[in-house]
Amino acid sequence: MNRTRVVVLGAGIVGAACARELTLAGFDVVVVDRGRPAGGTTSHGEGNILVSDKGPGAELDLAKLSTALWPQVVAEIADEDARAASSIEYDPKGGIVVATTDDGAVALAAFAASQTGVRAEPLSHKELADAEPALTRDVTAAFHYPEDAQVQPAGAALALLGSALRHGAQLRFDTEVVGATVHNGRITGVRVPGEVIEADVVVNAAGPWAGQVSARLGAPIAVRPRRGEVLVTTPMPGVVRHKVYDADYVGAVGADSGELQTSAVVESTWGGTVLIGSSRRRVEFDDTIRPEVLSAIAVKALRLFPSLADVAIMRAYGGFRPYVDDHLPVLGEDPRLENLWHATGHEGAGIGLSVGTARLLRELLTGTEPAMPVGEFTVDRSAVLAEAAA
Repeated sequence: MNRTRVVVLGAGIVGAACARELTLAGFDVVVVDRGRPAGGTTSHGEGNILVSDKGPGAELDLAKLSTALWPQVVAEIADEDARAASSIEYDPKGGIVVATTDDGAVALAAFAASQTGVRAEPLSHKELADAEPALTRDVTAAFHYPEDAQVQPAGAALALLGSALRHGAQLRFDTEVVGATVHNGRITGVRVPGEVIEADVVVNAAGPWAGQVSARLGAPIAVRPRRGEVLVTTPMPGVVRHKVYDADYVGAVGADSGELQTSAVVESTWGGTVLIGSSRRRVEFDDTIRPEVLSAIAVKALRLFPSLADVAIMRAYGGFRPYVDDHLPVLGEDPRLENLWHATGHEGAGIGLSVGTARLLRELLTGTEPAMPVGEFTVDRSAVLAEAAA
């Protein structure tokens, strides 16, 4: 019996996670990427797995699903290849969200109380000082989110993809999709230079390039790039112990303006370097790193961790997040082109939400009852189709 062939477009972490889940489900999977695996948005992220930044609704439910799945996925990969699992650098270190104004404290407490099913523990000044000794004492409220975690994003994507390949998936890199083959309103393959890769199902997991790819396939969706930058210090192990961010971060994520939005987000890696973010701005695919943006990020970070003032910055990098106007992922079959599915639009949460997204896609394609309702993620909502069709 011929197996259903699924072509996954994109070898970032969402595409890799989808490829793994679908291969394990028995599909014949081919991953196609115009560059190299984890070479785009995935390699320019911080690796966050967060429930702390999401208000009530479907995205929080997806975050809770993904948070529960991550340790399971890591354990499964460890059974296959311990070295690959180690490269994920899964660290359930927890997060701390702080407010630095009276109004911010009220808003943070209300936000934490609204997150049904999420552990959010208020911290006293002493508890906060014990948890993060280098953090400023000028804090009006703080909440500990023990379910927040972190991975090394490129390592995690490659481990997921490697698992898919071990189970029979194929990879085509340096291969750009230029179009689609369509028969009776159904996509039957993707065109790449010199050939057609036949498919029963195509999954558009191209991240911030998903809008461009979808237009080439004949079913455009309104996914656009939103740029962010990160500063990286020289190693300083133990100085920052959790993911720590100012409550303003939630507002910056949800802002609709294309203008620069910055907030203080500070965390360390396994190697001891400290990642300092974050910024958000819409500049299409302009990859210029601008000193004024890095300066704005640094100023806000120093308000949380004044001791970072004398720390050397080793490098800075930036990347593009897949942005949708209603700030929700896109997951489902395209209503205009049968057998074309989209798995994108996660903005800055794609690392954390990747495994939950992949599980839902697997369930939808196999006719299994989804682990959570997916109605808010469908392709036919106005934020996804209205501008694309304009």
